Amino acid sequence: MAIREILTVPNPILKQVSKPVKAVTDETRALMDDMLATMYAAPGIGLAAIQIGEPINVIVMDLAKEGEEPAPRYFVNPEILEVDEEFVPYDEGCLSVPEVFDTVDRPKRCRITYLDYNGKRVTEWAEGLYAVCIQHELDHLKGVVFIDYLSKLKKTRAIKKVQKAQKLKAAS
Repeated sequence: MAIREILTVPNPILKQVSKPVKAVTDETRALMDDMLATMYAAPGIGLAAIQIGEPINVIVMDLAKEGEEPAPRYFVNPEILEVDEEFVPYDEGCLSVPEVFDTVDRPKRCRITYLDYNGKRVTEWAEGLYAVCIQHELDHLKGVVFIDYLSKLKKTRAIKKVQKAQKLKAAS
């Protein structure tokens, strides 16, 4: 497993729409393993392949709390089939927008379908943090970053904050 570089805003690759995966292969599983290692190292709870420059429909996630046993999840070609009419606000952050957090309203629940690590079809309801995270990561596959939901001013500030942090990091 290799730790990959996570792309940050305003990298134009993050705006690309990802392509479906034809089949879950050893190559796909190796990518998911790298993504999981990258996500854990960041640290984060979800990562879409586009965030490491791979424009394909793959997501990894682990919602285990600190001190709990890791519970990695893998999603290939995930889709939302249905969403709850009730929306809930959630304070979101993103590995591609480090150190920026803001509230986004999302459907409280969603029914999703995807292929798992072994290529088996899974269809289930996601609720709570799981629903928020899967919707956030699915947005990445469509070229949408959570700051796209914010006002123009907040989005501009977020991008400038990330760019400033990168300049400071590069200078040190």
